[in-house]
Amino acid sequence: MTEITLYDTKARAKRRFEPIDPKDVRMYVCGPTVYDRAHLGNARPVVVFDVLYRLLSHVYGRGHVTYVRNFTDVDDKIIARAKETGRAIGAITTETTRWFLDDMGALGALEPTHMPRATQYIPAMVTMIADLIEKGHAYAAEGHVLFAVESYADYGQLSGRTVKDMIAGARVEVAP
Repeated sequence: MTEITLYDTKARAKRRFEPIDPKDVRMYVCGPTVYDRAHLGNARPVVVFDVLYRLLSHVYGRGHVTYVRNFTDVDDKIIARAKETGRAIGAITTETTRWFLDDMGALGALEPTHMPRATQYIPAMVTMIADLIEKGHAYAAEGHVLFAVESYADYGQLSGRTVKDMIAGARVEVAP
């Protein structure tokens, strides 16, 4: 079998990829916020993860790889675009999602197995946020809910920074 080596951000080293279950390899990739035409910054991860998806499918079999890429279809940028244009949020996100899929298809990228939209999961998000607040891992401030970084000892592991360092360098204005 072909050996796949990927960079492990937490370990700061290349590691041999070993799926939890070789018969059910899963990858989740953050997708675009759909309020405008796609740009190079949107296309780059699509191309990178399309190549990885194809490689995983080649090694483990197409039917054994699930690739999920979401669409953020509710966001401050989308709300601002709706106000600016006088168009409904749904009309904007439907149109820009189609543009995105057409553009990525023109690049030759395969569509993921699943493409959920954030709006499909709002009730679950609200429940999760309420749970984080109840457990002291999040708090409300000026109309926003923020993660209480000091409540999670391992916060910052991927960036290699400590909570103390991050708090010392934090912006004064948290949510403009």
